Amino acid sequence: MPLPSNLGAYNAEIFRSAIQAVPEGQTEAAYMVGLSYRQTMTRIVMPQAFRIAFPPLFNSLIGLTKDTSLASSITVVELFTTAQQIAARTYEPFALYCEAAVIYLMICTVLTWVQNYFEKKLVWNAPAPVKGE
Repeated sequence: MPLPSNLGAYNAEIFRSAIQAVPEGQTEAAYMVGLSYRQTMTRIVMPQAFRIAFPPLFNSLIGLTKDTSLASSITVVELFTTAQQIAARTYEPFALYCEAAVIYLMICTVLTWVQNYFEKKLVWNAPAPVKGE
């Protein structure tokens, strides 16, 4: 998983590929009905691209959450660093590290549930097939 400084480039690539995944016919149809470039992007392309980009972007968020323990290497006080500091005082590292792992697990599980909920909301409903076709 990339560090937060590289995450912008990964997210930009996710959006770029999502925009390119929208069929070109959508853009052409929008121009044919008289929409400007800005209207085409905001009303036609970006809503479809967001549906495509949502799962990898949320996976990136979950990965970033799991990688927050890397912040302790640059002296940012966060959950794992706090557990290390308390373990140094109490000499009980196993219990504290297990507790930190459970907290990370709970946070990531909740984020995964949120992702599943929103992915179900973003699914396109295909029209029912017409009889006789």
